[in-house]
Formats: sequence, C-alpha cells, structure tokens
Amino acid sequence: MFPSAVPEVCSYLYETMVQLLNDKAALIRHIIRVLHKYAGLNHTFLQGEVDQAAGAGVLLLLGTRHDKKGLSGEPCLILNKRSRKVRQPGDLCCPGGSVAPRFDPIFARLLSLPITSLGRWKYWPQWKKHRPRAARLLSLFWATGLRESLEEMRLNPFGVQFLGLLPPQPLVMFDRTIYPMAAWIKRQKRFFPNWEVAKIVEIPFTDLLNPANYGRYRLHMGAPGNSKPSGSMRDMPCFRFQSNGNRELLWGATYRITTVFLNYVFDFRPPVLEKLPVTEGVLDKSYLTGQK
Repeated sequence: MFPSAVPEVCSYLYETMVQLLNDKAALIRHIIRVLHKYAGLNHTFLQGEVDQAAGAGVLLLLGTRHDKKGLSGEPCLILNKRSRKVRQPGDLCCPGGSVAPRFDPIFARLLSLPITSLGRWKYWPQWKKHRPRAARLLSLFWATGLRESLEEMRLNPFGVQFLGLLPPQPLVMFDRTIYPMAAWIKRQKRFFPNWEVAKIVEIPFTDLLNPANYGRYRLHMGAPGNSKPSGSMRDMPCFRFQSNGNRELLWGATYRITTVFLNYVFDFRPPVLEKLPVTEGVLDKSYLTGQK
C-alpha cells in the first residue's frame, strides 16, 4: 500500500507509517491519542475569548478510499471542491461553516450524550469535568461541522467517529477563525454534494506523505474585474494531486490544517518551500465573491 521509496523519511518513521496505514483500528487509536496530547499543548478554547459569530466549525474528514468496485481499503482524506457559485471557487476545503445560533446549541447538547459520537470519545468525560467551558465550545463547533457537512455533502452525522481537535486557523482574507476537528467516516460509501460543492475529492494518505507531491503555488494578484496579473505575487506552499485525470491543488487554510495533522500523527513535514517546483495561479475578484 505504501510507496516503495519515500525520500526524507527515516526508516523508523517509514516502518511506523506502513504499520499504521495497514491497520485501520491502530491508526484510529493513534490519531485519537496524539490529537488529545496536542490539544492540551495548543490550549484550544482555553485561552482568551472565542467569538462564536466569527468562528467556523469544520471537519477534517478521514476514511477509506472508494473505487468503482467499492472500498479499496486505503485510508484517505476526504475534501470538498468548492463550486463556482461560492466564494473561493475551485478550492479544496474541509466541510463546515458558521454557527447557526438557533439550531447548533441544541444539537450540541444532543451530541454531548454518551451514545453520540462526541459522547463516545474516550476523553469527553475529562473535558466536561475539568474544562467545562472548552467542552461547551467544542460540542458547539462539532455540531456546526456536522450540520454543515450534512448540508454540503449529505454526510451522515451519526455515522462518524470523533477523533480530536486541531489548532484553530485564522483566515487571511476573511475575518474568521476556523476550528477544525478530525473525524473518521465509518461506513458511508456515497456522498451527494449540494450546489456549494463541485465534487468530492479523496486523497490517499500515501500521496499526502510523499514529499514529491508538494509544490510552490505562485499567486499573481489579478486586477479587479479581470484575471490579468497586476504585478503583485506571493508564493504559498501547496499539495498537488492527480484525481481521475484532473489535477487538484490544496493550499491555504486547508493545507495548513492538513499538514499540521500529518506532522502530529506521522511526524511528517513538507519540504522547504524554496526547493519546491512552482505552479502558477491568478487570484482575481471572483475568488472573493464567487460567480453567480
């Protein structure tokens, strides 16, 4: 399952990766343990005030890759590709969004029950007892992420396993902070994207852990109303992936969430930016507004 040669990864880490990627139960246990360890170090929800109105709950969805014959057995990351009708069209992203103040707090209380995904998380009793404020915020953003995922891709909110927290990610272009949570999809084989999502993209962990797939996204800033570069540009780290003959590019906040996860779980870091091949792109007005 794992590539025969992965540069820049020592033999011990390589063997650990191979073992985890070939044992789903061991991989899930490892992810839960590691994310809990780092949640304490990152002080998620524990320091300062959290602006719920400017926060977004998103799910880093993990599961088993599907092919035409069904499950392939290969663990993967599952992302949405944003449609041309929304902001940031064409980007790969985690499903999720803003808190619905009337519905999500009620859903959050339901998700705190022992029989639910959050209630089954082995560390949930500790959080409720020793971090009650943080636990309330965690359940709220988890509820938001599940509701939005149901709307965007028809993810079954009762068919996922809560794995843990990842560090918040402030958005550069929008006044918003993303609160990502990792989740494992248990049995769902098909998704049904709504108008916000162009398609679902499944990226195998084996590709994510291959340094050869990383690059430099050279963004040229387009003039308002057109796609011609204005002269300003910026280099961003990115991940490049071939899917069904189409080339996908992962960058921005979702890239940061993904690479933090890979670092925590597999001790993997992408190559230095300056050494990576360049992919050109243009960021114009439609990126911020979407195309109706």
